[in-house]
Amino acid sequence: MKTNLRYLCCGLLVVLCCGVAMAKEKGIAISEEYPSYWAYKGKPTLLIGGSVEDNLFQIPNLEAHLDLLQSVGGNYVRCTMSSRDEGNVWAFLKTEKGYDLEQFNPEYWQRFEQFLKLTAARDIMVQIEVWATFDFYQSRWPNNPFNPTVNINYTAEETGLPTVVDSHPVATQNNFFWSVPAERNQKQVLKYQQKFVNKLLHHSLKYGNVLYCMDNETSVTAEWGKYWATFMKERAAEKGVKIYTTEMWDPHNLDHPMHNNTFDHPETYDFVDISQNNHQKGQQHWDNAQKQRQRIAVQPRPLNCVKIYGSDAYNFGKDRDGIERFWRNVFGGMASARFHRPPAGLGLNEIVQAHLQSMRAVTERINIFNCEPHNDLLGDREENEAYCTAEPGKEYAVYFPQGGSVNLDLTPHAGKYFLQWLNVDSSTWEERSAVQGGATIPLNAPSNGYWVAVVTQK
Repeated sequence: MKTNLRYLCCGLLVVLCCGVAMAKEKGIAISEEYPSYWAYKGKPTLLIGGSVEDNLFQIPNLEAHLDLLQSVGGNYVRCTMSSRDEGNVWAFLKTEKGYDLEQFNPEYWQRFEQFLKLTAARDIMVQIEVWATFDFYQSRWPNNPFNPTVNINYTAEETGLPTVVDSHPVATQNNFFWSVPAERNQKQVLKYQQKFVNKLLHHSLKYGNVLYCMDNETSVTAEWGKYWATFMKERAAEKGVKIYTTEMWDPHNLDHPMHNNTFDHPETYDFVDISQNNHQKGQQHWDNAQKQRQRIAVQPRPLNCVKIYGSDAYNFGKDRDGIERFWRNVFGGMASARFHRPPAGLGLNEIVQAHLQSMRAVTERINIFNCEPHNDLLGDREENEAYCTAEPGKEYAVYFPQGGSVNLDLTPHAGKYFLQWLNVDSSTWEERSAVQGGATIPLNAPSNGYWVAVVTQK
């Protein structure tokens, strides 16, 4: 009997270990070899992308849009669970008397399921934002099913929820975000919030291409995000699934105390979304991100940028700012970089398509996961002139936002190297030339514009 029990236990252990291995092989996870990056299906993976909207599951022509993204090397999209745009539907069923929070709207969840299915089939990673902050404020709140004036399940008097919220989310005047036990413990509201999140997980946990962010640009108490990250991890664990969570705070300065709640709490947040740093420009944009990389160097985690601002059509920087931010993020060691939707970002327009293709062209020539930011190797460099990522002695890539000339220090590494220039706008390579190591070598961009110099041993 003891022998049989021993074999049974060993068998269960084997099954458990195989299950864990299969889960890692199947879905997205933090890379064990490169913990600053993601791995997908067991291989380290750089996440880059752009899309026309943030709540892609609600748009028409979704499949064609995902095909376009995949065709230019993109593998990363954002998914706010938002319903505020024309043509969108809400998560709950609308009856003659109002929304019924006891019943879900099948169309909403069918759209979400189809979105997850299509992205998974294309190996496109999805970063979900569970609570679409702006759906709960200003002109959107009167139409939101959680507003007590439009549902049949509770009243403003019973819940303390406001019926009108005219202020911007930074004022945090919607008590909807204060329902968790550590705050107001508003059980009547929390019940339906949990119902929504459980339904979301019912769909998403079946797929291995999903990351989870609690909010979009939140300014509320840290207890809110902590509660939902813990809640979701527990629900996932019950299904035998490991998920990865983060929070997105509103302040543009990553040194703001709010950001400490993600940087300093890896037990709650497995990765850090630093999209708000993409309001910064030029050298400061790079320096701020590098400061945060050093901050978590003892326990490195992926730093994601699901929103890269910058478009001539809006006031968060110009087209050029958005493009430069994209390249600085990747060369600066970020785990992901996605162009924000128009008009605040460039989406997936022709400019973005070219830059996604060019980034893939560069990362096919160098192993970005072995490289580190190395502007220290650049001599005669002016501010914001060039940015270097390198595995010294083996491979180097130098990005020039607008032409320029710098010296690359190969002094400690003798031998023959090869230099090749990539015209980023056209995604085409210039002819390769040999250079000699053991000295500094000049890198003179062929013209103004976006260029990348790649220096390798082979």
